[in-house]
Amino acid sequence: MICRHCLEFVSSTFMDLGFAPPSNAYLSEEQLLQPEQYFPLKVKVCTNCWLVQTEDYAQAQDLFRPDYAYFSSTSSTWLEHARAYAQRMTEELRLDSDSLVIEVASNDGYLLKNFVAARIPCLGIEPASDTAAVSKKLGIPFIEEFFGEALGKRLSDDGNRADLIVGNNVYAHVPDINDFTKGLKIALKPQGTITLEFPHLMELLEHTQFDTIYHEHFSYLSLYTVSRIFASFGLRIWHAEKLNTHGGSLRVFGCHEDDPRGNTEQCGALIEEERLSGMRNLDPYLDFQRRANQIKDDLLSFLLEKKRSGARVVAYGAAAKGNTILNFAGVKADLLPVVYDAAPSKQRKFLPGSHIPIQSPSQLAADDAQWVLILPWNLADEVVSQLRNDGRAQTHYVTAVPKLEVK
Repeated sequence: MICRHCLEFVSSTFMDLGFAPPSNAYLSEEQLLQPEQYFPLKVKVCTNCWLVQTEDYAQAQDLFRPDYAYFSSTSSTWLEHARAYAQRMTEELRLDSDSLVIEVASNDGYLLKNFVAARIPCLGIEPASDTAAVSKKLGIPFIEEFFGEALGKRLSDDGNRADLIVGNNVYAHVPDINDFTKGLKIALKPQGTITLEFPHLMELLEHTQFDTIYHEHFSYLSLYTVSRIFASFGLRIWHAEKLNTHGGSLRVFGCHEDDPRGNTEQCGALIEEERLSGMRNLDPYLDFQRRANQIKDDLLSFLLEKKRSGARVVAYGAAAKGNTILNFAGVKADLLPVVYDAAPSKQRKFLPGSHIPIQSPSQLAADDAQWVLILPWNLADEVVSQLRNDGRAQTHYVTAVPKLEVK
């Protein structure tokens, strides 16, 4: 295998999750009668640039289909995160009616609607037609295609270079990270700013967050590696921040390499923190499989114990990370008969691989389950608070990652 960024030979396996369907390929009842597409899910690490990456089996068009079922607006926590970000960027970058904000992977308009409300021109780039259609109803102009060098050049040629390019949880999703970065360079105004948010590889390693590994995530990123990728194409990371989102993320701030803004001390400190954690040697990567196997075994033991004792366990949150751990552990509906999820796009469908039915949270009130397994563990506090307020004060809540824990 050749590294997607530096083109060096990659031989070190980080994690092998066997075979699994795409984590967001939710199934209708009719599709349960049809063959289901599985791909190997193996992740490797490049010891030259330290880009962690999936092996090349699945293609983007197989993963991000028109009916891609992830809608960002489902989470109230994420909506508030987006609102606060938009307000901050508007003030710090002095964005106004003469500015242009471009969001790559704009999803259902969860973020750009804040700029629309502030009368700041914006443009969404979103290849999934179902989510893009929602943003259209909000008055957000968008282009329905994948972003890369070609689209960046077209935007530039049409006079649509951006003051701010936003990419929230998309950089890890692109199969050709070099082409995507070239597009950022071309579409950015001379004094423009890029911000990218992505799950931090250091957190994944330290807390065994293997359930954030799925086919749609082609790359797993550190600040060190992203800085190298940016530098390869005439860009520079001048600031970086830790975020609590998705179990621990980074927000990086980029610009053209000749931009007068100097690098912040915080940026250098984060790269040093990564180095001291051992991220540029193989040891933490080679031990990861063992720790992930233990989490899988603990979850299976819990579910089997509850089944033997007659206790009913259901799940909450039909999240992609949940599909990773359920398929890795081989969990089916006999151990987990239903998952409740607030996204209408997922309700009355079935989880890929496990074929566990997805129902509306409104049906949870009539469920006599004693235990709820929260699959999106990063939102556990929000979910527990919501369900307890809905009258499930006596229910026990549990998460499986980074360890089996009763909430």
